[in-house]
Amino acid sequence: MTVNGQFPGPTLYVTKGETIIVDVINKSPHNITIHWHGVKQPKYPWSDGPEYITQCPIQPGGKFSQRVIFSEEEGTLWWHAHSDWTRATVYGAIVIYPKKGTEYPFPAPHADVPIILGEWWKQDIFEIFDQFRASGADPNVSDAYTINGQPGDLYPCSKSDTFKLSVDYGKTYLLRLINAALQDILFFSITNHQVTVVGTDASYTKPLKVDYIAISPGQTIDVLLEANQPLDHYYMAAKVYSSANGVQYDNTTTTAIVQYNGNYTPSFTLSLPYLPSFNDTIASVNFTGRLRSLADNNHPIHVPLSISTPLFFTVSVNRFTCANTSCGATQSRLAASVNNISFQTPTRMDILRAYYNQINGVYGDHFPDKPPLFFNFTADSIPLIYETPSKGTEVKVLEYNSTVEIVFQGTNVAAGTDHPMHIHGTSFYVVGWGFGNFDKDKDPLRYNLVDPPLQNTIIVPKNGWSVIRFKATNPGVWFVHCHLERHMSWGMEMAFIIKNGRGKKAQMLPPPPYMPPC
Repeated sequence: MTVNGQFPGPTLYVTKGETIIVDVINKSPHNITIHWHGVKQPKYPWSDGPEYITQCPIQPGGKFSQRVIFSEEEGTLWWHAHSDWTRATVYGAIVIYPKKGTEYPFPAPHADVPIILGEWWKQDIFEIFDQFRASGADPNVSDAYTINGQPGDLYPCSKSDTFKLSVDYGKTYLLRLINAALQDILFFSITNHQVTVVGTDASYTKPLKVDYIAISPGQTIDVLLEANQPLDHYYMAAKVYSSANGVQYDNTTTTAIVQYNGNYTPSFTLSLPYLPSFNDTIASVNFTGRLRSLADNNHPIHVPLSISTPLFFTVSVNRFTCANTSCGATQSRLAASVNNISFQTPTRMDILRAYYNQINGVYGDHFPDKPPLFFNFTADSIPLIYETPSKGTEVKVLEYNSTVEIVFQGTNVAAGTDHPMHIHGTSFYVVGWGFGNFDKDKDPLRYNLVDPPLQNTIIVPKNGWSVIRFKATNPGVWFVHCHLERHMSWGMEMAFIIKNGRGKKAQMLPPPPYMPPC
């Protein structure tokens, strides 16, 4: 795979349980790393990809042979760059087919098609990033969203190249939706068609028929499209969901076309499908809250019922006061944190190498189990003293085989908004969510411990909470972060170190002969 800026990049087709070697050749003028989003990489974090967490970047002209180990994943995942904001254009789909001799848990589709939702700026993304870092404010909003690399025919520049999906009446198509947008949660729908959700984050779900999809950056959702409407052309479309007050957003709509095969005269004017309002939080959580794991005999689930490691993580947008006038009139710059720690990414060595070789001074291992102070996290007005986080490069160490519950609590500290939280190296069960402050006595009574969805990225709703559970059985260093790129750049991130267990099968594998130098 050659990194040269063309997007979307190539789709990887693999079979469940397969291991592949991908030679990543960096022909761009920038440092880069590649992350295999949602691939657990059992016992082998060396190819996971986040810059200065599990490796140093691949320098221009460099090459890194990455061993990608698939295990339990089945469905759709994706790969993307994981250094600065290079993933704006460096990404592609991963299609994981069932093992030979097994089948989909639904009637086999006529065809399956990746549908990748992206985001586009007319300005160079590195200029956008540099301006963003220098200003201390929100970044410039994008100029367009894209479907499979094209904004669609609502944009003059893209009209002739709009992505078109040809379908035959009466047949069913598996659409593999991926939100590769840098900054925004998106709504997606198709005019006059419902779709049936059958999977998310490479795990099957109970069939769920819906009019629209809410999908956050990092998430993948598999849906079945039945071509059951009169022969014509129909729009598929996506637009932003943005809950933050007073924050600018890209209000454009990207489109592609579903065109039925046959002899007919298509409509002169196409109608856009229904999409919820840009700030419809209820529409967003009503979709995600209805997902359920398939949980049948062929696809069992294993929800931890007894928790050994309860964690409570606040996720906040914050502010730092500037020491001089570099931030302009506000004299402050935006930041973000987990448990009031704004993560500072190492620059001289990655955390994995330091951990494996027992090198001190790169990170600390005292990430707190809970925030330093409990208060009304979602109040309309929060004292300014709570806006300033501490800085640190702290990780949380987990014992092998520990059963972990994380309450992700959104806050209204500097600005309340949604946070799509992603954990590398594991999938987790989303057992509960709600609005307001998490109530440790009442809210666990409403957990779904029977068939919760198994995901690797979950939206923490604006001024609300989400609860996940997983078993720590994958030794290594694993990144945790918000998948809104500006929030991650501000410091809404941390890392887990899962210790080795007993026996060879429970221990991290050694590094490859070559890792990119720092």
